[in-house]
This record gives sequence, structure tokens and C-alpha cells, in this order.
Amino acid sequence: MDDAILVLNAGSSSVKFALFRAETLEPLCRGGIEGIGSRASFGGAKGAEAGLFDGADLPESSNHEVATRWLLDGIRRSDRITLQAAGHRVVHGGPDFSAPVLIVNAVMTALEELIPLAPAHQPHNLAAIEAVAKAWPGLPQVACFDTAFHRTMPRLAQIFAIPHELTDQGLVRYGFHGLSYQHIADVLPSIAGEAAKGRVIVCHLGHGASLCAMSEGRSIATTMGFTALDGLVMGMRCGAIDAGLVLHLIEQRGMAPAEVSEILNRRSGLLGVSGISNDARTLLASDDPRAKEALDLFSYRVVREAGSLMAALGGLDALVFTAGIGEHSAPIRSAICRALGWAGVELDESRNATNAMRISDDAARVPVYVVPADEERPIARAVLQRMS
Repeated sequence: MDDAILVLNAGSSSVKFALFRAETLEPLCRGGIEGIGSRASFGGAKGAEAGLFDGADLPESSNHEVATRWLLDGIRRSDRITLQAAGHRVVHGGPDFSAPVLIVNAVMTALEELIPLAPAHQPHNLAAIEAVAKAWPGLPQVACFDTAFHRTMPRLAQIFAIPHELTDQGLVRYGFHGLSYQHIADVLPSIAGEAAKGRVIVCHLGHGASLCAMSEGRSIATTMGFTALDGLVMGMRCGAIDAGLVLHLIEQRGMAPAEVSEILNRRSGLLGVSGISNDARTLLASDDPRAKEALDLFSYRVVREAGSLMAALGGLDALVFTAGIGEHSAPIRSAICRALGWAGVELDESRNATNAMRISDDAARVPVYVVPADEERPIARAVLQRMS
């Protein structure tokens, strides 16, 4: 019988999960539940233990608590694994949580106080923790934070030019996608060798998108800020925007803050510019000029922010693409890398077309890699370390 660690990543309408063998962190099973809050359905699972969830129907009316209990019941029925602990992706750790932490009542109270900083994510992350506590009392749980990886940034990279008393109250650049960046930092040395210790820019490009500048595998700057709205153009989020434009919408156009929030978070980005879709694949297949403009703006913002991060790093030794667009969209990678040719980036287009791990030309000064995202493995590793 194998000891196992469960990793949960709860969103507003989904719960992604993964089971890892505790001793080796070998993935035993990965899958997800979708449509929570409307018509919940098990999206399936892959791996040696995928059969744990066969033969039991998930109620369509499932909320996070019911869905999580359903997953745990499947694990509990197994005669092959023993669940030792659960780890959770928690989007916001605020100024105090800079490392994974064992969840106790005081921790939950502190995390609940951070809900206003990530209202679209934090409540669902915490709901999964509460669901596990109810369904499997006494099971150790560990919270791992998307913001924690960026707490190594220098102070000047974290603060805004606002009154210092607001900075002291925690209104700083937190950065996100930290678990994805942690995975890249963990695996890049085996892929890129010595370059992994140098000046690296990682492009996490998906429905949410950001860049991170790393030195010695540690974050020194990132594009997202106080919230996940800042930085690059995203699927539906606007990214960096003049704060005066926000004030104009409220003061001159008479829009309520909630209406402005809806525009910037759900009606902008690729969707807003194109008027067609928030999905890069749909836009790439379209001959509508607005689709092209949206993708051109997406790439342009990546290139501009990459230049800013190169300035913070003092150069560039490796470039990494990850997440949905970063891993699978050869045309977008090509557009970005062509625009960064001045920095020593040169693609091998045949490698790029096949999503190879190294897509740069052998003679290029800056190697370029495609590394699959894996936010679950760093969580499993953190749980194992906390439980040791």
C-alpha cells in the first residue's frame, strides 16, 4: 500500500486534483471536476489510480463541499493507497505568508482576511480546505501560495509610488502564478544547465498571463502587481492600464466601481480588443482583422514587458515559455521571439512548430525552452517537506 498526497486547486466552478506517491512524488492520478454550482461533472482522470473514481456518480448539484467529499470518498475506498495529507493552491498569501504553512484555525482566519485582495479566487481556495476538514477530520492540510515565490523580490520591485503609510498597510506588488514559476525554477537546471542559474525570463502565457524575471532561480521582478489584473494583456483582463482611465470611467462616465471592474476583468483583454473570443486558438483561426490586432497587442505587451525585465536582470541568459498559450501556440511564440531578436533570441522554426523542449537555434546566444506547467508538483513537494 502506497502513502499518498492529495493536491487540490479549487476555482470558482472547478476543482483540479492530483495524487502523488509520497515517497517519490510520482504522480498517481490527475483529473478534475467541472461545472460546480451549475451542472457538476467529473472531467475524468489519468494515471495509475484513475479507477478510484469509477462506479460512483457525482451529483450534478454539487457545490465545493460535495465535490470534494466525492473525491475523498473515492480515495477512501482504495485498498492500494493511504492518504497522508492534502495540499492546496491558495492564490493570495498577503505580506505574511512567504512559504507553505500547515493549516490551523489561526491560519484560516488570516487567509479569510485576505479575501478582498483576491475575491475571484480566495473564497474558492478556502472552501476546498473547509470541505476537506469536514469530510476527513484530522487529515493534515498545507496551504501553498501563488504570491509566496515573489517575496524574494527587492523592495523597490515590490513598492508603488504611493504614500508610505499605504505601503506599510500591505498595498504592494505581490505577483502571482508563483507555483508555476516555482516548478520552472525546480526543473530548469536539468533542462538548461548553467543558464538556469543566470538571468531567466519565464513567460506564463495562458488565459491569465504574466512574466517573471529570475536570477539564481529566485523571483526578482514580475508583471502582475497588487492584483492579478496588472501586467500583460490576458484572455479577458486588460493588464496594465492608466489609473486615470479608471478614474475617468467613474468620475466622467458615471460608471459604478462594480461596472468598471466587470469591464476590466471580464470584458477586456483578447475578448475586448477582438470582440470575438478570449481564446487565442479561435483568434488564430480567424481572418478578422480585429482578431489579428488582439494577438498583435498580446505579443507586443509581452515583448515590452520582457524588455523591462531584461533591464531589471541586466541581460538575458534564457527564455522559457509555459502554460496553455506558451506551450501550444507556435505562431505567438514566433512573433514574440522575432521581436526579441535584438536580445540574442533566435528560433529554430521547425522545432518551434513541433513544440519541442528547446525551440531556439543551436547557435543562438539565448536558448529558448518550452516547459509544461505543473502547479501541483511543487505543492506536493511542499506538503512532503512540511510533514517530514
